[in-house]
Amino acid sequence: MLNHVRFPVPFRHEHPPVRNVNEMIEERLTFGQRASDRVAGIVGSWPFIVVQTALLAVWSVMNITAWVRQWDPYPFILMNLFLSLQAAYTAPVIMMSQNRQAMKDRIEAHNDFLINQKAEEEIRAILDHLAAQDQAFIRLEQSLASLRDPLQGITPPVHGG
Repeated sequence: MLNHVRFPVPFRHEHPPVRNVNEMIEERLTFGQRASDRVAGIVGSWPFIVVQTALLAVWSVMNITAWVRQWDPYPFILMNLFLSLQAAYTAPVIMMSQNRQAMKDRIEAHNDFLINQKAEEEIRAILDHLAAQDQAFIRLEQSLASLRDPLQGITPPVHGG
């Protein structure tokens, strides 16, 4: 009876090892991409905001009180020019960093999808194997029961002494 049990072919793990997508992307970054990430990290931080606020406050106070020489009298046209230049250059650099981050997120999502597909395939193989084991155990139990049934009516001989 047991010769009818068929187990699935053992699952073969034929996929490359999973790599850290962050490391792969980091290895391929160009100088410009690294620079844009660095600028975005600096400009988008509280220390930058605090330092810039302090510099603007000092600039304003020094020009209002004319401590040294009023190089940029109120309404601070030169300061506005510097801030406009800063915004004109940092905004596109930050957008480059954000675009690269979005590309990285798409790659990570695709990598997660591929890993999930592999995991689903392996889980399916495990479930197939467990189902075959269930069938084997049922047949084993049936075989044992058929061996046990004919012996039910037979009483063991009593050894007298």
